Amino acid sequence: MSTAFDSFDLAGAKLANRIAMAPMTRSRAFGPGATPTPEMAVYYGQRASAGLIVTEGIQPSVVGQGYPDTPGLHSQAQVEAWRPVTQAVHERGGVIFAQLMHTGRIGHPSLLTDGLVPVGPSAVAAQGQVFTHEGPKDFVVPRELSEQEIAQTIADFAAAARNAIAAGFDGVEIHGANGYLIHQFLSANANQRTDGWGGSVEGRIRLGAEIAAAVADAVGGERVGFRVSPGNPYNDIAEEDPAELYGALVARLAPMDLAYLHVMEGPDRELTRQLRQAWPTAFVLNPFTHPQPTGHEALPLVEEGLADLIAFGALFLANPDLPRRLALGGPFTAPDPATFYGGDQRGYTDYPVLD
Repeated sequence: MSTAFDSFDLAGAKLANRIAMAPMTRSRAFGPGATPTPEMAVYYGQRASAGLIVTEGIQPSVVGQGYPDTPGLHSQAQVEAWRPVTQAVHERGGVIFAQLMHTGRIGHPSLLTDGLVPVGPSAVAAQGQVFTHEGPKDFVVPRELSEQEIAQTIADFAAAARNAIAAGFDGVEIHGANGYLIHQFLSANANQRTDGWGGSVEGRIRLGAEIAAAVADAVGGERVGFRVSPGNPYNDIAEEDPAELYGALVARLAPMDLAYLHVMEGPDRELTRQLRQAWPTAFVLNPFTHPQPTGHEALPLVEEGLADLIAFGALFLANPDLPRRLALGGPFTAPDPATFYGGDQRGYTDYPVLD
């Protein structure tokens, strides 16, 4: 019986344990042209004892940015700036995947350049607001992507994946969750298209499946993960058919022999079990623990066979050496919400490492 502290072979990448650092938006790419900073190398290097690190969301294109000061992987300058980050992790024996995140309709024109506006599957605005440098602003009506632009978006993901490997990442995770572009295509309330990219379940899963195929072709399926959040209403998403929808998506993705599926779980544990049974390679689970962050009580899910890796989010912010603390049963530093997002540098260095 495996435990969360056992090593794991992730499609050829040797993980020291089965504890993953979940992707968390940081809004700290203060370098020119949405480039990472040296402090980001410190931040990820501090957390290299995770079996797998998945980075904050990284936009694959200029129009894919939806938050202030988030990093990209669509320019040579960005590739160069990420290299110290991956080097810092590798020097400490870690494995790091870049999460590719196109936010779609979640964003605001003030965050974009050259007169760009957020895009989406349909011209349907999300309810809510996004934080900008000028404060919170209402989401705008996105511009509906044309078929030619959808093809370009797929190509952008593939190009960003190649850039990630050039920057030294061990692989990439495609963000298909949390109400961002791929999730918007999955969800009928955001996707009201009547062409081959909407309508039926097969139409709605098409973008995610074609992005996965293009990225796998670009860098190899063994270097690709895919994240989903079935039934998650975040960013004004409504899913009436998550079991059918994600069953169909997993069926499309499974033959691609990707490195892993990463499930951000909702309250439906039975759906998690179904997806686990249907998925042929590694299964990474960010278990449903709302309103508390995922903690040590999730570790037995590996022993039970529900997951190969457990992803921890907020607890990793406050405890850079989280795998060691989990092994010892604590103590755990409580996350400080003031350090979660941009403008506050303390999250890089102020949390102590357990002696």
